[in-house]
Amino acid sequence: MKKIVFLGIGAALILSLGTAGAGTVSGSTKPKLSVHYEELTAPDFVRAVEKSGGTCIIPLGIIEKHGAHLPLGTDLISAREMVRRAAERDYTIVFPPYYFGQIFEARHQPGTLAYSERIIFDLLAETCGELSRNGIKKIILYNGHGGNDSFLTYFCQAHLASAKDYVVYFFTPTANAEDDPEIRKLLKTKLDFHAGERETSEMLAVAPELVRLDQAGAESGADLKRLAALTRAYAGIWWYARFPNHYAGDGSFATPELGRLLVTKTVDELAALIKEVKADTAAADLQKRFFESAGKPVPVKK
Repeated sequence: MKKIVFLGIGAALILSLGTAGAGTVSGSTKPKLSVHYEELTAPDFVRAVEKSGGTCIIPLGIIEKHGAHLPLGTDLISAREMVRRAAERDYTIVFPPYYFGQIFEARHQPGTLAYSERIIFDLLAETCGELSRNGIKKIILYNGHGGNDSFLTYFCQAHLASAKDYVVYFFTPTANAEDDPEIRKLLKTKLDFHAGERETSEMLAVAPELVRLDQAGAESGADLKRLAALTRAYAGIWWYARFPNHYAGDGSFATPELGRLLVTKTVDELAALIKEVKADTAAADLQKRFFESAGKPVPVKK
């Protein structure tokens, strides 16, 4: 008579993990060091800081409407996936999901999380400070949300307001996607700012199961140009004046092929940036000299 043993889900999972070749339950084989901050054990974190050269990258996203066809966390999901791929090429620590940014222009849309201006600045400043306290002295900001650009530029400028022992680097790509002939050949739309052809294509490349392409035409992404008469002034309401549906472009033209090209281009640049930051010693040295000088009165020549 054969004996049949029924394993519970937990036991079956342990058995599976023990025979999968990625390490054993007893810990006799060290698993691969994860790039994700939240997945590291405390001892692994110490190893990760050393392996990364004291670097960490924060992929900043947002929670906002992306037309009727993309998830609210599109910027966060896309940014984290691009950063993960780059970190796998040149090891650095990837910070946990970070969606605390500037998004006041979408407060009228369902699902938007728009934190106050003081909160988003202080939270990012304290996050960087805590990373430094844990041995990470080179912090890279990767922005996946266009509405954060001005905020993050100011944040980096404000970094000089008081002495710090770490450097913040804000990723700035060297070229526009349209400069690539392969990408330019695939683009079908000219107006493409938010949840349009490119952003939808990227999501088709990184998380196709979350894209509802059949809903891409449910709302208009046309530019209403309601402040066109203001040619010499900036007004905070400009985005709502142009795109009240919080949709700018037409995502129905998106393709996975275009998305893969766009993602690859960004990942290539991110991997190159990580390498540059690891090798950089000038920024920390100059920053130290600056803080020392800023604390002393400058003599006036008579």
